[in-house]
Amino acid sequence: MDPIETLVRNFQDLVAQVPDTVQPLIVMLAGAIPFIEGEGASPIGLLGGIHPLVAGVAAASGNFLCVLVVVLLSSRTRTAAMTRLARRSRTPAEPKPESRGRRRFRRFLVRFGVPGASLLGPLAVPTQITSAMLVASGTPRGRVLFWQAVAIVLWTTLTTTLLWSMLSAVMA
Repeated sequence: MDPIETLVRNFQDLVAQVPDTVQPLIVMLAGAIPFIEGEGASPIGLLGGIHPLVAGVAAASGNFLCVLVVVLLSSRTRTAAMTRLARRSRTPAEPKPESRGRRRFRRFLVRFGVPGASLLGPLAVPTQITSAMLVASGTPRGRVLFWQAVAIVLWTTLTTTLLWSMLSAVMA
């Protein structure tokens, strides 16, 4: 079994075993984990018997709080690196060639912009990685946080609604 599948099953088991008041916290914790995120954590809560609205809000909140930490840390790291580079650049040095992955990311960012990268990013990589890459590329952290919040709410709402609709149809 895939490690992510195992992790999801463990969270589902944990949600089923803890008191109702603690269940949203477990979903929130699951939402903070890359590759599970809000869109994976809300189904954990729904399948654990949590109301869809509570599951969605808890999952999205956990995902966004983790992205917030990543953006703040990435921003501080970028600032420190740029300061160090500015001090070093007083003596001319030969620039390093840009990596293939960085070139590909820049092309994607130019083509779709921050909104597109944020909204489409979860199809390829976790929001935490997308947000770190956006901040590292020089995008202002407020803009990254805004568009990541939009993406997290959108994707979490979509998966919560779809699963809730399917469960309601099966139960009817």
